[in-house]
Amino acid sequence: MTKLVCLIMVVATTSAARLDHLLPGYSYNSGSGGNNAAPFRFENVNNGDGSYRFSYDTPTGISAHESGAPRAPGPEGPAVTAEGGFSYTAPDGQQISLQYTADENGFHPVGSHLPTPPPIPAAIQRSLEFNRQNPSHGGGNYY
Repeated sequence: MTKLVCLIMVVATTSAARLDHLLPGYSYNSGSGGNNAAPFRFENVNNGDGSYRFSYDTPTGISAHESGAPRAPGPEGPAVTAEGGFSYTAPDGQQISLQYTADENGFHPVGSHLPTPPPIPAAIQRSLEFNRQNPSHGGGNYY
């Protein structure tokens, strides 16, 4: 048992030393790091009733947050619905920011960088409107 504890301590110390070498000035807790680096901030709250929230900010400008709770009816009891978002700077310098909800109807992202479908052509829009105003008889069955 003592050998196992010693081995774990050596691995942890070696891993931390490697990370310090790779990320100089990086702070692994909410304290301040050296070289004027912004600290890493992390919050994680689990209320024990299925509700939760987390958020974090990294020294490289990545941030994320999410909260959720059992609200939506599901086959095995209330399903968790969540809302949150994240942001970061893309390699091309564009600021990416995405907000989302996730519920019984799926994942719903919103962000200015996401592609949008082209508008429906006017002729097709008129046809859809005509079909809505003049429903077919016979339930759409063709003989």
